Amino acid sequence: MRLLKQKNDSDIDLMEFFEDNIPPYAILSHTWGVDGEEVTFKELIDRTGKNKVGYNKIRFCEKQAKSDGLQYFWVDTCCIDKSSSAELTEAINSMFRWYREAAKCYVYLSDVSIHNDNESDHFHQSDFQKSRWFTRGWTLQELIAPVSLEFFSLEGKRIGDKRSTEQQIHQITGIPFQALRGNPLSNFTIAERFSWAAKRDTKRKEDRAYCLLGLFDISMPLIYGEGEKSFTRLRDEIEKNSGGKSFALRR
Repeated sequence: MRLLKQKNDSDIDLMEFFEDNIPPYAILSHTWGVDGEEVTFKELIDRTGKNKVGYNKIRFCEKQAKSDGLQYFWVDTCCIDKSSSAELTEAINSMFRWYREAAKCYVYLSDVSIHNDNESDHFHQSDFQKSRWFTRGWTLQELIAPVSLEFFSLEGKRIGDKRSTEQQIHQITGIPFQALRGNPLSNFTIAERFSWAAKRDTKRKEDRAYCLLGLFDISMPLIYGEGEKSFTRLRDEIEKNSGGKSFALRR
């Protein structure tokens, strides 16, 4: 697992750790911007992504982690070398665990704006409920997995944590309070867990299956280009894990 660490006021180092020595870290949850807006692994290494819009998210996560006493932090856009299919497969199969084991998860809502501390709760709660973050496939596991999750506005102002906003989250997503509070996912039926993703979408068709791996404690290879076959493979793996019990797969 690669983690980011502040090197000085203007640079960030990328460091690699193995399972037995991963330090406490913060992790970022966000929705990706338009193509070319996010800072990639190569751009971080080459120091060529500082002028990109996505670099603001990295700096936000760095600043917030520091304020929480954490030296290290993780951002998906630049901590994974997506040019390596093997590394991407390992990362996606590990993603749920990485979010679960993070000391802090910061949800950066780029479409929720709070310009000053005196703005009413009603203002940002309305935008909060309409945020694109609640419509994306990958952010489902990023909502459920973390033990400590906090929401922040575009300006980096804290909106609340998962517990203080759980009523709104439940109304938006339909996810039971018990799941939001960290009860084992095995307590929920396969159909229930699929229903949580029913109204969410991903950019690539295959990711609608791949983003659910952690919810079912499944690991499987990624084959981009396979289309609907990804759901067939996901169903087969879930059936294996559930003792051969068949079920209808909702998409």
